[in-house]
Amino acid sequence: MSVEPRSVEAQSLQQLAQIRDRLLPMLAFAAEEYRHRTPPGYPVVVDAVDRGVVGLELDASYALYIVAESDGLYADMYRQSPRNDTRSSASRQKYGGLPFPDRRPIDANVSHQSLRNLIAEMMSLWNFQPGIIHITDS
Repeated sequence: MSVEPRSVEAQSLQQLAQIRDRLLPMLAFAAEEYRHRTPPGYPVVVDAVDRGVVGLELDASYALYIVAESDGLYADMYRQSPRNDTRSSASRQKYGGLPFPDRRPIDANVSHQSLRNLIAEMMSLWNFQPGIIHITDS
């Protein structure tokens, strides 16, 4: 039995809409907590289920998106490698300051705790970048 690509995409968007209903209050709270810590114009809560994305941008280099694609749902986390971390190994070279995309498949029935953990991970990455003046952990 063949599944129409359009129906698979519609199903992914429907699943994203269900996650959005649970995720949006968490994103709004995180955005309010970081409003005075981020550059002007940030944080931005992205709420575009019709385009297949819901997320939080802390600045141009740190963002978390839940994305619906034809083959399922993903958590896309973007961050920038610190410029002071330029370690290399025998098999690869690492350049400091490069964008570091991190894509993880997520289940349509993802738990509240898993969603909170994704947001907390993004906040932690933001907090530990070099040069951040505001200490957010007491």
